[in-house]
Amino acid sequence: MLPIEQNWLILVELLTDLKKRGMDIPSSVNKDISLLKTSINFYKKDMSHPDMIKEFDKANIKITEIQDKLLGYAEEVNDDYYKDWIDKLRRANLGEEIYKQAESSSKFVGGAPPGFSSAKIHLKKPISEDRTQEIAEYFNLIIEFEDDITIAIYGDSENIKKALKEFAPFFNE
Repeated sequence: MLPIEQNWLILVELLTDLKKRGMDIPSSVNKDISLLKTSINFYKKDMSHPDMIKEFDKANIKITEIQDKLLGYAEEVNDDYYKDWIDKLRRANLGEEIYKQAESSSKFVGGAPPGFSSAKIHLKKPISEDRTQEIAEYFNLIIEFEDDITIAIYGDSENIKKALKEFAPFFNE
């Protein structure tokens, strides 16, 4: 697992914990984290290709932006809380595995963040990314496009069930 993937898992966990603590986090952070995971997966397809290296550079910039935002909220909780998250990120940057990634034959479930439920949707035809992100933000989920008609969803089990009801009309189209 790449250090950036470990950082992504830590930031997802931090975001989840901050929301559980009642922090009002902008929904744009969910979208950014979702897009970041897509960028990381894109890079991993061929890490030596120049386009992939550019994608990795963009992912590093984006993860730093998300990290700065979330750590700002963590600092509001208290100093020890903030220091704990800084320590996790520091250790991950040094190559330590903070969160283990689940072993699975399924490509999708293997990437699920710790403590998150997941689902995969196969549509008959592609739908708008904007509409998909709107549903993700409303139900506080992370959405990853595997291809034009396959969508991976991460989040709270109950929120995934509600989101699937929103996606239901697209199954028949």
